[in-house]
Amino acid sequence: MTKNIFTFGSAVLLGSVLVLQSGCVGVAGPTVGIASIPVPIGPYYQQIAEDHGFEKERYNKVIIMPPITEEPHIALDPPPDDLVIRQLEKARPLGGSMPLLETTMRNIRGITKELVADYVDPPRVMPLVGPVQLHHAHYKCTVYFEEITHVGWPIPHQIKNEDGVETLFIDCDHLHRVGGGNPSTPAM
Repeated sequence: MTKNIFTFGSAVLLGSVLVLQSGCVGVAGPTVGIASIPVPIGPYYQQIAEDHGFEKERYNKVIIMPPITEEPHIALDPPPDDLVIRQLEKARPLGGSMPLLETTMRNIRGITKELVADYVDPPRVMPLVGPVQLHHAHYKCTVYFEEITHVGWPIPHQIKNEDGVETLFIDCDHLHRVGGGNPSTPAM
C-alpha cells in the first residue's frame, strides 16, 4: 500500500515539475488554464491541418467581382500553378511512399492551360450576396512530369517514367455584381 502511495506521489511531483518547467505556466498575461499547455501532434496531422488552412484561405473563398461592363466578357486569369499541382495530387496521389521501402517523387516539367469554355449566367439573387451573375471559366490543364520511384526492398532499384502526362479539368467560377436595379430573373 505504501509503495502505491509513494509511486503516485512521485508521479504527481514529477508531473508538476515538468508542467512548471515547460514555460507555459506562470507567465503573466491572459491565460486559459490547463488548455494553455501545448499538446504535441504528429507531423502527418500537422501537415493535414496546414493544407486545410492554406486551401481555406486561398481557394475556398467566394470572389465577388465588379459588374460586367463590356460584352463579350472573358476570364482574366487562368488557374495558378499551385492549384493545378494540388488538384493533380488529389487526382493522382503518390502511392507507396514508405521511406526505405518505396518512395515516389514527381518532378514537374511544364503546365499548359487552355480555356475550354467561358460563359456568364443570367442575373439572379443569391442569399447573403444579393443580385449577381455567375461567371464560368473551364480550363483544360495538362501537366508534364517525370516520375521517379525508388524501391528499396527486396532488391533496391529505381523506376523512371520520363514521359508522364496528366490532364485535369479545372473550373474557375466567380461572381459578378449586377449593377443597380433588380435582376431579370428571380431566385429559385
